[in-house]
Amino acid sequence: MSTPAPGLTSGAVARSLGVAPTTLRSWDRRYGIGPVSRENGRHRRWTPDDVAVVREMCRLTASGVPPAEAARAALQGASASADGHAPPPARPTPVSAGPVEDAPPGGDVLRERRGLGRAAVRLDSRALDALLESAIARHGLVTAWEEVVAPALHAAGRSWETSGDRYVEVEHLLSWHVSTALRRMAPRGPGGPLPAAAPHVLLACVPNEQHTLPLEALAAGLAELGLPARMFGAAVPPEALDRAVRRTGPAAVVLWAQARSTANHPLARHVAGTSWGVRGARSRTTVLLAGPGWAGQPPGPGMLRPGGLREALAALRGLCGPGPAPEEGPATAG
Repeated sequence: MSTPAPGLTSGAVARSLGVAPTTLRSWDRRYGIGPVSRENGRHRRWTPDDVAVVREMCRLTASGVPPAEAARAALQGASASADGHAPPPARPTPVSAGPVEDAPPGGDVLRERRGLGRAAVRLDSRALDALLESAIARHGLVTAWEEVVAPALHAAGRSWETSGDRYVEVEHLLSWHVSTALRRMAPRGPGGPLPAAAPHVLLACVPNEQHTLPLEALAAGLAELGLPARMFGAAVPPEALDRAVRRTGPAAVVLWAQARSTANHPLARHVAGTSWGVRGARSRTTVLLAGPGWAGQPPGPGMLRPGGLREALAALRGLCGPGPAPEEGPATAG
């Protein structure tokens, strides 16, 4: 694990280590775990040695060592290293942050993705909220989702699948806080019935599909674009979906399938073929087949298969209204 460059601000250190800035300030005030030097006597600047101490503090607290004891051990280890002596033996081995890290791009995205994974491993709810809010504010929703949040979620899922359920609690906590951050951005729902001609999007998981976070990210993106959406969530029964489409007349229906075993092609064809309205002026919806479960078959008439969040938002913007363009950047599959 590389040490951040010298002269880092507290915000940069917090993002790198997955610690809330308020936690760093608290540790500095209570235990003396903080930067030795301050720029102009006020601004906190962290050297590599300072970061090494707080990283050890994070490692020990993640393993269950009480903060006061962890601070003493971290400071003693730093003092012993400075004197040329070996640091004291490590306390209980913590759950490693490694499994929830992925090989990301560089720069801030790299630090933020690692920080998010480390905070999840420590089960640090406050840090997760701060890091998610910061990533979305700094990069915008689409880039934050594609380059920070989704890779961290995928890595956490792979970790518990390959480690005998060791990281289940990590994935569950991370998913909850991601959902909370996304719902802060998404609309609460249309304020009463929409006008009959108002274009909107209906979002639903196919039957037997429980993965809703990608749809929640899409709902948040639609909120940024000012496009109304109705979210129906996980495992929507076919009959309920059919009634919702006929009652609301959406401009587009997004059906999410995480796995091929849940992708319901007959249902997608049925929705794409559903019509409503008066005779002679019947309307139909466009169906977006979202998620990796739809791979392997080309979309049928009246269907699109977007390659990721950015592409889905661009397609829905074209179907439902102008709105501002999604942020620029490389598109990646969702």
